[in-house]
Amino acid sequence: MKPFNFFLQFTSGQRKGILVLFLLVMIFQAVYFFVASYDITREEGHSAEKKEWLAHQAEIDALKAKSNNKKDTIYPFNPNYISDHKGYALGMSIAEIDRLHAFRKTGKFVNSADDFQDVTKVSGEVLARISPYFKFPDWVNEKNKKGKAETGPAFAKTDRPFAKEEKKIIPTDINNALEEDLVKVYGIGPAFAKKILRRRAELGAFGSMEQMDEFTDLSPEAVKGLKKSFYIGANPDVSKININSASLQQLSRFPYFNRNLAKAIITKRSMNGRVVNVDELSKINDFPVDKIKIIALYLEF
Repeated sequence: MKPFNFFLQFTSGQRKGILVLFLLVMIFQAVYFFVASYDITREEGHSAEKKEWLAHQAEIDALKAKSNNKKDTIYPFNPNYISDHKGYALGMSIAEIDRLHAFRKTGKFVNSADDFQDVTKVSGEVLARISPYFKFPDWVNEKNKKGKAETGPAFAKTDRPFAKEEKKIIPTDINNALEEDLVKVYGIGPAFAKKILRRRAELGAFGSMEQMDEFTDLSPEAVKGLKKSFYIGANPDVSKININSASLQQLSRFPYFNRNLAKAIITKRSMNGRVVNVDELSKINDFPVDKIKIIALYLEF
């Protein structure tokens, strides 16, 4: 008992304090050992998981390499209609794409890989990579083959395929023409052909080949080709609009009028009782007098 005699020297309150302190130390040590044991167990679990990931790392690296080496599929396309996005995807520079677009705005077309390089100034490496996918109309391919067969390489090099030319076709009534007839004209693509057909549908029929001049986004060569390849047949079935009975909405929908002009026409016929002829209309402000002969084909009084 002597070793504990020193403990009896303390008061009752001091002895209680020492016991509480002793208990707290024991509790803290127990918590420390528990947490340390948990961390070791968790680390062992992570190590096992890490080993499992490393076991599959070779397979993951192989899949990544395969994905990085995958190349986008290039499908056959007409190089005349390359968009900014398409050109960038093909490896063309902005300047090269702009040269092609500027060339196309003149109404001309590239008809071979050589033409494409002459216009865009792409490198031989880019041309060699993308030119196998160029797809031109059949008549262009036939012409190129015929030119090479008849004149040889020397002539083919100097006779540029994007010079003015058009597909020979038998003259056709434009009011009976189909899209495939229109695209035979040099400079007329599917989009322009559809635009011409939409205008014909709005009018019922074309009344004059001079109406081709109204397609201002067509090149002069394309308009000339249309006039040479098509004609207006007898008694075209144009949609007539009665100036004295048509509503504001009907007059506004007429391709040669707008809403302001339609209002002015209704005001004039209200004041005069009726409009007698197209000459009276020509006195209205902003009336398109330069097209008065064509407009007259579609009016009734």
